[in-house]
Amino acid sequence: MGGALGMASLAAAVLALTGAAAPAGAAVRIVTIGGMAFAPAPEGLRVGDAVMWVNLDRMEHTVTARNGAFEVDLKPGAEAVTVFKQAGTIEFYCRLHPNMTGKLVVGR
Repeated sequence: MGGALGMASLAAAVLALTGAAAPAGAAVRIVTIGGMAFAPAPEGLRVGDAVMWVNLDRMEHTVTARNGAFEVDLKPGAEAVTVFKQAGTIEFYCRLHPNMTGKLVVGR
């Protein structure tokens, strides 16, 4: 992904990738995957916010919620969006590389 995306571009990406617009005032955060690791999870996520996952590695990864809330498959260079519909703590990992883990905290 070249350069920083503006909020309008991120909102358009959420709409294009999910088929639904994020609620007004919702934040879209980017989490990159590189060097066989997830970047640190963003803080301050709230219900309605979204995370755009961007795979910068040369291999496929997944972003798999341990509670079953989402499953994202990412080929090298791919990106995908997850919109959070419930508050809570979500632990996630890569099914292909289980040592890759992270945790998101989604508030109300």
